Amino acid sequence: MKFALFTGCVAKGATRELMLSTTKAAEGLGFDFIEMKSASCCGAGVVSEKSPLLADALNARSFSIAEKQGLDIVTICSTCQGTLKKTEAHLNADADYKKKVNDVLKEGGHQYNGKTRIKHFANILATEEGMARLKERIKRPLTGLKVAAFYGCYVLRPSENSDFENPDNPTGMEDIFAALGATPVYYPSRIKCCGFPIVMMNKTASLDMSGNALLDAIEHGADVVATGCPLCHLSLDSYQPEIETLQKTNNSIPVLHLPQLVALALGYSPDELGMNTHIVSTLKINEILASH
Repeated sequence: MKFALFTGCVAKGATRELMLSTTKAAEGLGFDFIEMKSASCCGAGVVSEKSPLLADALNARSFSIAEKQGLDIVTICSTCQGTLKKTEAHLNADADYKKKVNDVLKEGGHQYNGKTRIKHFANILATEEGMARLKERIKRPLTGLKVAAFYGCYVLRPSENSDFENPDNPTGMEDIFAALGATPVYYPSRIKCCGFPIVMMNKTASLDMSGNALLDAIEHGADVVATGCPLCHLSLDSYQPEIETLQKTNNSIPVLHLPQLVALALGYSPDELGMNTHIVSTLKINEILASH
């Protein structure tokens, strides 16, 4: 399985362990991820507020790069996934608008033809081939580990752009956890927003949102939260000390990127996956796995 890897900005910056673990997970699964080094930032919904045309042109340029490679795109960020899918929907719904965007791209030697598909890493794993590879290559089953998914709202909403079968009650990530040997934990907050979009405008409200999600996962018995979005990871991991001070509760729970969890089951060590770089210690995960 060969894909053009749209890394997004955060995996190359604030959460470099995501890029590291994605590389390891792809290696372990025999996936060929070709990094799109010349792709633009997706805009994360911010650029489109100022100029929808610019935002869609930037993303259409990235689509064009993948088209020239003859590859579908894989994302490792729910925010990137949702933003790219919105651009795809805009372009495919209006031929005149698509021409307008292509006129913008022409000067740079790019054209969007609608030939490439955009898939999140979780959705690739959830395919029949992806699950088969996963199950046959597991070296360290995650037996005894109770894992709570945190999807990230951009990968679920709007529902018509989501690749999850039921965006209001998805099971894709939980199915992956089960295939890894872990126990999926279902809890209401798994499909809610982490609060990151408002952290610069209303930090207290943002931290309340992420803190409530963490507490919900803990109260439902989770040992660890796993997310497919690095922005959610920042909210749930990096801000945990501030959340505990704000809410005066013990919300402490390790938070992993989905590729870290996958690569852990494929036999890679925590240090190889950058798990020692997290704000909240992940040693609890090692202890649980060692006891089973």
